Amino acid sequence: MRRIAGIVLAVLLIGGVVAAVVAGRDNGDKGTATKTVRGVIGSEKADFFADPDVVKALAAKGFTVKTETSGSWAMEGLDLKGYDFAFPSSQAPADALAAKYKVRQPLPRPFYSPLVVVAHRSAAQVLADNGLATLDKGQDRGTLKMGAYVDAAKGDRTWQQLKGADQHGELTGTLYIATTDPETSNSGALYLAAASYVANGGRVAASSADVARTAPLMRKLISVQGAQQSSSDAPFRDFISGAGNPLVLVYESQVASLLLEKQPVGDLVVLYPDTTANSDHTVVPLTPEGRALGELLSSDPTLRKLAVRHGFRPQGDTAEFVAATAAHSSYLNQTLTGVRQAPVPTSTVLHDMARRARG
Repeated sequence: MRRIAGIVLAVLLIGGVVAAVVAGRDNGDKGTATKTVRGVIGSEKADFFADPDVVKALAAKGFTVKTETSGSWAMEGLDLKGYDFAFPSSQAPADALAAKYKVRQPLPRPFYSPLVVVAHRSAAQVLADNGLATLDKGQDRGTLKMGAYVDAAKGDRTWQQLKGADQHGELTGTLYIATTDPETSNSGALYLAAASYVANGGRVAASSADVARTAPLMRKLISVQGAQQSSSDAPFRDFISGAGNPLVLVYESQVASLLLEKQPVGDLVVLYPDTTANSDHTVVPLTPEGRALGELLSSDPTLRKLAVRHGFRPQGDTAEFVAATAAHSSYLNQTLTGVRQAPVPTSTVLHDMARRARG
């Protein structure tokens, strides 16, 4: 009898374990189950979405995010059927995509980053000595004078024409800022937006006539560079490794992220153009799940902190970025003092500008 009772008890125990597992599947897992959303993103956000802490934070809110990278302006030529969202690096390509896919406004804009120019110490000092930049005393940052730079580009100035450049063998040839391809990449297009705004006397290009007025200069700024990358990641990594052009246009977020990771930056100097364009990273929701993700990235405190860790400035609160980057204020203009935001032309005008600049 005892043996029979033992067998019955064992069966009951096993049944209880099985019931518990089934109940866990039916009920307990609901809190951790995630819905998978797919998106196309600018490559500068790839590290953010690959961060294990970001993955964990998204999972805690019910999301598994799978991404593919593309140049922001190249997204317009992609077939986004089956995707939940696109995440270009500024509002102009996002608005173009929203119009194409009939996405309702407003679009979530979780974070942003101003464009900056990274320079080696020697190049930054030569620019300052020739009135093209100012350097903040005792700091690793300064201001690029866009008006003076645009005038230098118009006159085809070379490094050899700048006093002091002959002391640095790497400073030769035409003076220019290396950028990405403006027809496919956001940072390259925003560079043209800021330069044309300065060249046009502080007026944003709003028509074909406006574009035509500055087209020869825009062509100079691009043609002197030769082959261009479609992403700012490679030129920035080349610069940090000591290769490439002495002046490179990048996102501030790329610099801030490297500093926050305590990576070596060598003789890096960060030049903030006195007239620049902010890169408003904008989500284009193609499904309700995509919109929910965009709104979550904008509002969730944990995800906002993680965005700052990757160098981005969350929308609506500068204090988060200032506090997180306090140890690196010698490189970063945390409050963007002295930096003017150039209005960005519409998608149609910017496309036209990029096409003419590419010749």
